[in-house]
Amino acid sequence: MPRRILVAKPGLDGHDRGAKVVARALRDAGNEVIYSGLHQTPAQIVEAAIQEDVNAIGLSALSGAHMTLFPAVVELLRERDAGDIVVFGGGIVPERDAELLKEQGIAAIFTPGTPLAEVTGWVESNVRSR
Repeated sequence: MPRRILVAKPGLDGHDRGAKVVARALRDAGNEVIYSGLHQTPAQIVEAAIQEDVNAIGLSALSGAHMTLFPAVVELLRERDAGDIVVFGGGIVPERDAELLKEQGIAAIFTPGTPLAEVTGWVESNVRSR
């Protein structure tokens, strides 16, 4: 069975081209992908992830709010007993922030220019199938 992955855009960031490119690459690699659309709150993202019974959430942030929004998703998942959902992220994330996010439960961070095969390969290796 294919993995189910929610690709989500938390916060007020209105740029979703990168998220759509990653979502398409994940789909083309054999995953079921749900795209939540723009301007989602962490609570909306977690609710959608639980309702859709996903294996992973891919978050995209270009607005600089990643240090607040990404950990909020992880915390809400834990509160809902859904901490087994793998959370990874991408966007404009400085290396130091990426390390701090990993300490807070974000499994991986992919920055602009990361080859799509690297993202899909990471998902294949680190997200369980259904």
